[in-house]
Amino acid sequence: MSEVQSYRDLIVWQKGMSLAEEAYKHAKLMPRTEEYRLTNQLLRAAASVPANIAEGNSRGTRRDYANFVSIARGSVAEVETFLQLAVRCDLLKLEDAESALTLADELGRMLNALRRRLAEPAE
Repeated sequence: MSEVQSYRDLIVWQKGMSLAEEAYKHAKLMPRTEEYRLTNQLLRAAASVPANIAEGNSRGTRRDYANFVSIARGSVAEVETFLQLAVRCDLLKLEDAESALTLADELGRMLNALRRRLAEPAE
C-alpha cells in the first residue's frame, strides 16, 4: 500500500470531487429560475466537501483534521437534502439524482469512519 503524499491521494477526497462534479451536472438540469436559490446552495455545499477534506488534511493536528472532516460530513448532508428537495419540487427527476444520492451516502459513511479513526489515539 502506498503512502499518502497529498490529500489528492485520499479516496475520500476523490469521491468528494466526484460528488461536486455530479452536483454541477445536476445544476445544469435545474431551471434557470433556481440559479441563485437552490442551485447555488447545492453547488456551494458540494464544493465545500472536498475543500474541507483537503484543508483538514493539510492542518497540523488530528483534532483540526477531525473538525474539518465533520464540516465536510455536514456539507454532504446538505447536498443530499438539496437534491432530495429538488426532486420533491420537481426540479430534478429522481432517476437523475439517484447516482449523486448514492455517492453522497457512501461518502458520508466514509467521512464518519475517518472521523472515528481521527478520534482514536495516534499510534
